[in-house]
Amino acid sequence: MPLSALLNWRLHALVAAVALLSEFIGIQRLPLGPGTLLLLPLFYAFILGVLLNPHVTRTAGRVVPLSVSDAAGPLTLLAIMPFIARFGSTIGPAIEDLIDAGPALILQELGNLGTMLIAMPLAVVVFKMGREAIGATYSIAREPNIAVISDKYGLKGPEGIGVMGTYVVGTMFGTLWFALMAGYLTSLEIFDPRALAMACGVGSGSMVAACSAAIAGTLPELKEELLAFSGASNLMTYATGLYLSLFVALPIAEKLYSLLAGKRQAKAVGAQVSMPTEEAPSSAPEEERPERNLPKTAMAMAAACAVAWVANTVNGSDLITALPGMLILYVMTMLGLIITRFAPFYLPGVAWVSLVSIVMTLPWFPGNAWLIDQLSAVNFLAIVTPVLAYAGLALTRRELGMFRKAGWKLVIIALLVFTGTFLASALIADLLL
Repeated sequence: MPLSALLNWRLHALVAAVALLSEFIGIQRLPLGPGTLLLLPLFYAFILGVLLNPHVTRTAGRVVPLSVSDAAGPLTLLAIMPFIARFGSTIGPAIEDLIDAGPALILQELGNLGTMLIAMPLAVVVFKMGREAIGATYSIAREPNIAVISDKYGLKGPEGIGVMGTYVVGTMFGTLWFALMAGYLTSLEIFDPRALAMACGVGSGSMVAACSAAIAGTLPELKEELLAFSGASNLMTYATGLYLSLFVALPIAEKLYSLLAGKRQAKAVGAQVSMPTEEAPSSAPEEERPERNLPKTAMAMAAACAVAWVANTVNGSDLITALPGMLILYVMTMLGLIITRFAPFYLPGVAWVSLVSIVMTLPWFPGNAWLIDQLSAVNFLAIVTPVLAYAGLALTRRELGMFRKAGWKLVIIALLVFTGTFLASALIADLLL
């Protein structure tokens, strides 16, 4: 795509406005039975992006040019890179805690593979879903998992539709689901409560908080111990989750899908979703990969970081205070993409960006204390809000058709994904304890 399209001022201005509005609304807590439904700015940004998408409504098409939607696709991948850098920067300072966490915390992370063991067979065999089942079931579909799918397949294909579907369901209902599930299982006294606490460490802050609070509320006499286990597990998930998803869960999901669907069914599904015959569903996304044209990427990344910088002013810090932190994230991101371009072996850009940020924030890295202090001014979740606005604007009619075709199924699949993750993690931790 031409640089002029990636620097489309209407797109970036619209995303900045949507992100600011979403951040101003903030987190809304809606009581629902014994739990609370959390609505996050990320969710509002995605919905507003969809409503403003000229491919979705005729009203939006009168004021938002199609070029804005076309340019939003590549920007989705670029805009999530600074978040990946911020994500990695939380791991480096806690490296000693991760080392001390012990084998139970490490091995229970394999329970995350339970996402697909329950949900994938139902998705493929019962619901006859195509490759969207891979994106929907390989993880709990939080931001780093979206980044993996975006980098490997792009968000324009069925895998992207699947992961975004699970993400939206998780954003709306995931917190409540984990809270209700954790509290109920604790009351049954089947698992060691410490194992259930470790199973709460799924990587999403709101899910972890609701899950651990439900367990601690059931057993108040063990509150401090249970919260400590939950926090350590969450830290381990941040450290290993991206790589477990990339190198273990996603390849297993590919093989399990092939086994369940078979070659003929896979081809039939590909025809149903109108994939071009010359493009295999698992091929790289059509848009140019960011590391292939670094000068163009550097300018587009600067625009994406500027939008995130503005969005951060509501629930983060003011522009002057957050400027050094955003510049650090920009440098980390570009260093990761430069390594991606010239490394003798291939790793996705998200992996290299994460590794760069981890190394630069390790306790023994020169100046790490200053780096961490500057990054603290950048709100962890605020810089993701624009990403979801880009994603909502980037949807095309073809993608919306795919989502409508499998939408109600994705709700059921997503809830099974969350259940499989929690139960598998709890079971492994319980056996080790």
